Amino acid sequence: MKNLNRRSFIQKTSLTAAAVAIVPNYLKAAPERPISSTYMGGFSAPKMAKVRAAFIGVGARGGTHAKFFAALEGTEVVAICDLYEDLVKEKTQWVKEAGGPNKHKNIAQYWGDENQWRKMLQEVRPDVVFIATNWVNHAPMAIGAMEQGAHAFVEVPIALTIQEMWDIVDTSERTQKHCMMLENVNYSRDELMFLNMCRQGVIGEVLHGEAAYIHELRWQMEEQERGTGSWRTPHYAKRNGNLYPTHGLGPVAQYMNLGRGEDTFGSLVSFSTPSRGRGLYAEKNYPKDHKWNQLDFKGGDLNTSIIKTNLGRTIMVQWDETSPRPYSRLNLIQGTKGILAGFPTRVALEGGVEGLTTDHHSWVQGDQLEKLYEKYDHPLYKRLNEAAKGSGHGGMDGIMVYRIVECLQKGLPLDQNVYEGCLWSAVSPLSERSVASGGAPQPFPDFTRGNWKETDPLDIIS
Repeated sequence: MKNLNRRSFIQKTSLTAAAVAIVPNYLKAAPERPISSTYMGGFSAPKMAKVRAAFIGVGARGGTHAKFFAALEGTEVVAICDLYEDLVKEKTQWVKEAGGPNKHKNIAQYWGDENQWRKMLQEVRPDVVFIATNWVNHAPMAIGAMEQGAHAFVEVPIALTIQEMWDIVDTSERTQKHCMMLENVNYSRDELMFLNMCRQGVIGEVLHGEAAYIHELRWQMEEQERGTGSWRTPHYAKRNGNLYPTHGLGPVAQYMNLGRGEDTFGSLVSFSTPSRGRGLYAEKNYPKDHKWNQLDFKGGDLNTSIIKTNLGRTIMVQWDETSPRPYSRLNLIQGTKGILAGFPTRVALEGGVEGLTTDHHSWVQGDQLEKLYEKYDHPLYKRLNEAAKGSGHGGMDGIMVYRIVECLQKGLPLDQNVYEGCLWSAVSPLSERSVASGGAPQPFPDFTRGNWKETDPLDIIS
């Protein structure tokens, strides 16, 4: 009997040890924050009289950011870096035209080598760096910028792996430099209005959200040597999960105050459909020996992920860049007193919307929405909409860049902190793990190390 118990004990402890050994690093408890590091949740950097910026990647996104930035008061574009000389030359001209004859006179130009951005950081020493490159480069470039003394502003997603996200957080805390993901949708008119309505309690206690990036982008496969499609297409082939969650999720997370005092991310389950659309598109449009027809497309056409928050609230996050269907971010938020929904924008409230509906069984939508905009338009949108017109994506890009410059010049906390960028981006690697394990729940890391509980919700900025 003693021997049997001993054997049982050995078997159990061996299994336990094996289980511990295979626990991924992201699930292990985060180490204590070093004394020399600073929590960045409400961090304010010293005021900048002039914001000196460098831009890495000036193709589809970075060039428009540089152009709008260049026109703002108290800014200077000090460097532009890209793989391609023609893009650097073109966007340098954009910047000079936007800034007028007395600004941006000494723009350093870098191109041709994949490591030119490192040389640029060392030689120019900018105050801030805007990064709009291949996803794989986001984390190394953000970390490199912070280590060279610059605040980093990174296109979505902020990084691809949980380890990279921890590295970004640790670097930001150690260097006391901002690292903000450029989630522009948080500055869209409807998303700002919904945030304002949630803060005012119009829909009561928030219980559920729905977020998405539904955007048919098969045409990007035409970009084969350079451009977005040249490097995104292999992601669709090799990875199976929710690869682009933040445009829909960012606003919903702010409605719910996730990672900011009230609640935070708990766990995620994820499922993907079969992979069909990309392979069929390649077969139809390219020769059999074309490189796209040599790919084994593993990523499902549509992914659905469900997030459970610390308080038990739910968020559905969908991603589909393949299926033939209209664009949508869903942008839905359900409360105990009503619902706000997007695509098309519509509102329903218990007891009806005063002067427009009599109960929650009918929507306020179309021309009726003008009365809601008059009452609930976000003050930030009212103040900056005209100034941001023509900046891209209906003006949301301009409002975002304007706010970044305003916060830096006034020494204010940014509207999005480094932890939010990591939490929103973490959906991608966690969804891949969940899909691969048949939908098993994946817990979110707490990049704040518990400090989310003391982090103020985002104000309704005027």
